[in-house]
Amino acid sequence: MKATLHPTYYHDAVVTCSCGNSFTTGSTKKDIHVELCSACHPFFTGEMKYVDTMGRVEKFQARQAQAAQIKASRKAKKVLKKRETRPETLREMMLREQRKLEKSDQPPKN
Repeated sequence: MKATLHPTYYHDAVVTCSCGNSFTTGSTKKDIHVELCSACHPFFTGEMKYVDTMGRVEKFQARQAQAAQIKASRKAKKVLKKRETRPETLREMMLREQRKLEKSDQPPKN
């Protein structure tokens, strides 16, 4: 095996998290800096916490809110459209007039 072919392996490489936690492991780098570790990751801690570096969560929540508003406005338009009266059909006019005649033919109740 060639001596200069492989990188140097450090058995005591230090991994440092942004939360302040650090531990030792083996790596080809002497110092490693990470954003999350098992001490602060929501999966391991059980806390509800957003891990977001680029604002993706806020963008997603904004899109969800906008979609809810659009859905509500469409529902309101649908309700208003149902309330609008359509013109009576000829059959409906005939039935209405027939009922009026039937009511007028009956003797008044005392």
